[in-house]
Amino acid sequence: MRRAVTELPWETVRRLTDRLDDLSALPVDQRRILQILKIAEEAGETAQAVIGAMGANPRKGFSHTWDNVQAEVCDVIVTAMVALHRLTPEAPQVFARHLAGVAERHLDGPGTATPAP
Repeated sequence: MRRAVTELPWETVRRLTDRLDDLSALPVDQRRILQILKIAEEAGETAQAVIGAMGANPRKGFSHTWDNVQAEVCDVIVTAMVALHRLTPEAPQVFARHLAGVAERHLDGPGTATPAP
C-alpha cells in the first residue's frame, strides 16, 4: 500500500534514498558524487523548460509550459534533498539550521525591519 503523499518530506526522502541505494551497486562515495552532479542535470532541464515556456528557441517554439517548469523545479529540490541525505543522516537538521541562517541574514538582518505604521 502506498503511503499518503502528505507524509513528512524528509521521511519520503529517506525512503527514496534507501530505495535508490538498494538499486545501486556503486560505492557510497560515487553515489554521493553522482547525486550532486544530478542536481546540475536537473537544473539544466529546468533551464530548458523555461526556454521552452518562453518560446525562446526559434527552432522549437513554445515546447514547454510553466507547469513543466514547476515540475522541473520540484525535481531539482527532490534531487538536492536526496543529495543532502546522502551526505548526512541528519539532513533535516542540517537544512533547518541552514534555512534559519538564511532567514536571519535576509529576513531579520539590516534593511529588513518592519516599517512603523
